[in-house]
This record gives sequence, structure tokens and C-alpha cells, in this order.
Amino acid sequence: MGQDRTRAVGDTDLEKYRARYGLMAVVISNLAIAAVAIFGVWRLDGDKAVIVGVLTAAFTAVSGMTTAYLGIKAVSNTARSIALGNGAARRPKEPDPAAPPVQRAP
Repeated sequence: MGQDRTRAVGDTDLEKYRARYGLMAVVISNLAIAAVAIFGVWRLDGDKAVIVGVLTAAFTAVSGMTTAYLGIKAVSNTARSIALGNGAARRPKEPDPAAPPVQRAP
């Protein structure tokens, strides 16, 4: 029993580290994309058509990366809760052995 408890605490800490560093990687990547977009806009000297393209690409990259991280994290959390047996509400209920059997029409 003690080993299971230690493993559960270790798994919880591991999940915290994964979440923390995964989020940190996404934030740093988004900041890098924003910095490159700002530098690109600054170097274009007012060419509005190209500036719109650069900003659109930067927004798409940031939203895509953030959405991917959140989606992967949600799926990971769901899979982990199912694997640990926390998905009892979704399991089909077993029939009550004391209840009479259901009559079926021929």
C-alpha cells in the first residue's frame, strides 16, 4: 500500500512538472513568434499589405500552438482519469442481482 501511495504522489508531481514546463514552452514560443512579427513589421516600413500578412501569419501560429497545447493537455487529462478509474460516471451500470429479470416481447 505504501508503494502505491508513493507512486501516486510521484505521478502527481510528474503531471505538475509536465503542465508547468509545457505551458512555459508554449508561452516562450508565443513570445518568440510575437517578437519576430514585431521585428518584421518594423523592418517593412509601412507596406500595409505585407504587414497584414505578417500579422495574420503570427496570429495563426500563436493560436495554433496554444490550441494544440490545450487540446493535447485535455486529452491527456481525460485519458489519465479514465486509466486511474475516475470515469465511474461514464461506465454502464451493472444490473441489480436482486431485481427481477426484464420481460421481453416475442
